[in-house]
Amino acid sequence: MHTVVERELELNMVLSPERSIPVPARLTYRTDDPYAVHVTFHVGSDAPVHWTFARELLVEGVFRPSGEGDVRVWPTKLDGRSLVCMALSSPDGDALLEAPAAAVSAWLERSLRIVPPGSESTHLGIDKGLSALFALASRDDAGPNGSWPADESPEPGA
Repeated sequence: MHTVVERELELNMVLSPERSIPVPARLTYRTDDPYAVHVTFHVGSDAPVHWTFARELLVEGVFRPSGEGDVRVWPTKLDGRSLVCMALSSPDGDALLEAPAAAVSAWLERSLRIVPPGSESTHLGIDKGLSALFALASRDDAGPNGSWPADESPEPGA
């Protein structure tokens, strides 16, 4: 069973230094994808816009500038309000979004309590999946006495 941590909030998309528009968004963290955060923006189009990036990038970006390339995150203050800025870049365009730092931090803290940093790999199920795969492979490959079947013996040097 996987846990999902979600938070609906309103971000501001900065259009110019004097103008921004509100953008409803949903932050999502899923334990079945423990290294990532998912952000869905409802920008008035037919379909919402989805972005996925490293949770670590957002955690770091709450405290100091983080990221390079397509996703950059940094803290700032505007009119006495603490904000987290997200600069997103894609072939379709660029966006600068401002989120309330308290809301983002509270949501991140919930995700970090569920999957502490450094424990993400335990939620991937890789060990369990590999064990099942190896058990299946050894059962299928071994003949009745545990050796290779006569028609499928390994080639020399394999």
